[in-house]
Amino acid sequence: MESVVKTKVSKQIGYMQLNRPDKRNALSAELVEQSIHALQELDLHPEVKAIIITGEGPAFCAGGDIADIRGLNGAGDIAAWMKNAARFTKAIVDLNKYVIAAVHGYAAGAGFSLALASDFIVADRTAKFISSFTNIGLIPDLGLTKLLTERVPLPLAKEWIASGRALSAEELHSKGLINRLSDDDVVKEAEEFSQCIMEGSPLSRMYEKKLLNSAEDLSVDSALLQETITQSLLLNTEDHLEGVAAFLDKRNPAFKGN
Repeated sequence: MESVVKTKVSKQIGYMQLNRPDKRNALSAELVEQSIHALQELDLHPEVKAIIITGEGPAFCAGGDIADIRGLNGAGDIAAWMKNAARFTKAIVDLNKYVIAAVHGYAAGAGFSLALASDFIVADRTAKFISSFTNIGLIPDLGLTKLLTERVPLPLAKEWIASGRALSAEELHSKGLINRLSDDDVVKEAEEFSQCIMEGSPLSRMYEKKLLNSAEDLSVDSALLQETITQSLLLNTEDHLEGVAAFLDKRNPAFKGN
């Protein structure tokens, strides 16, 4: 049986592709488990500097697998399924390396959440982002309420969620949610975009991502303290010494991540 997740590493980029095209990459328990494992493996891969998440077939991800969810019995089973699926969002957010969601077709429901959990979104101009939970008597999940309100003003997030309408890639790009639009090959566009986030020390990228992800929840005093602690650590690394030496020698640094 073919794996529901495909991975590869090429030119310092780790690729993870959701591979249930007949289900529009809807989330099953198996897909969640394999995706988390694949992401963590890519995060630990010494050659990987950035990770691109894609979807096989006509959609990025159509949300949760309705067939799986309908097969659940009682609130306990449903809560367990939701808790397990939410691990996918947490895995993306917690990765040390930057993650780019390369979105084509539909990113619906949980698929929208997974795109928002990524650090950057590159989307095909025809892509659609949908949070239509209210139309089926549910609420957004897999972190969508948190992730969306971190990126857009609260009134706008409320409008999008309450209306449940399909949001175009063009509209989301105009609001700052999408970093780059693609007219042709969205994965190629994501690869080109990745070049601007792969330079620099791996340690710097790791710490800057963690600080930026926590910035909204920190007071100014707490942020200053975290920056001071982190900078004190980085000033004692070989990468910092190499970066200074390369600057003085007017050459490209050869960072090793230590």
